[in-house]
Amino acid sequence: MADNTSVFLLMINGQIESATFPLYDDLYCRMCLSYGSDWALVSGLEEGTSQIAKKTVDKHQIFVWNFPLEVTLKSTNPYGWPRLVLSVFGIDTFGRDVVRGYGSVLFPLSPGNHKLKVPMFVPQSTSMLQKITSWLLGTRPEFVDHKFVAQNDGREVTRVKSEGCVTVSCNIVTKDLAAAGYCTTTTARLSTPAPS
Repeated sequence: MADNTSVFLLMINGQIESATFPLYDDLYCRMCLSYGSDWALVSGLEEGTSQIAKKTVDKHQIFVWNFPLEVTLKSTNPYGWPRLVLSVFGIDTFGRDVVRGYGSVLFPLSPGNHKLKVPMFVPQSTSMLQKITSWLLGTRPEFVDHKFVAQNDGREVTRVKSEGCVTVSCNIVTKDLAAAGYCTTTTARLSTPAPS
């Protein structure tokens, strides 16, 4: 039997709670995971789409999705630690799906309960001609691959505009991370005696 002591598990349980997009209504969220080549999905869904939500009528004007997120991943290496990639879409006046924001956040390294705020942005046209064409045709610039926002390559030349924020709550549980030689808790680092 093979020795699996170097394999560790990352369990994520939570939800994509809500979002604030002051200029829009009737939005839904698509989520997917992005992770390194050493990582493998053990259980759960790698992609999902929430329901369409309307803005609340109170002073906060938030979109409430409460979209569940339950994933277990395994790896032998923390390189490529999993990220949550979010894409928020809405329906325009012609009934077409239009991107309202992209965002990405690294899942926390430390176990426990976490509330994450994911800033959202949309790509902008790079020239005046593209802006006019986009306005006339009613199509906004979009990324071909939604996971583009979780990568580093090519992002330095992308023009974007901030649009809103998505709130994600998650519980992180790790198993056998210490056995693989990694430490993510502050108590282990603080327990070493100070030099005298």
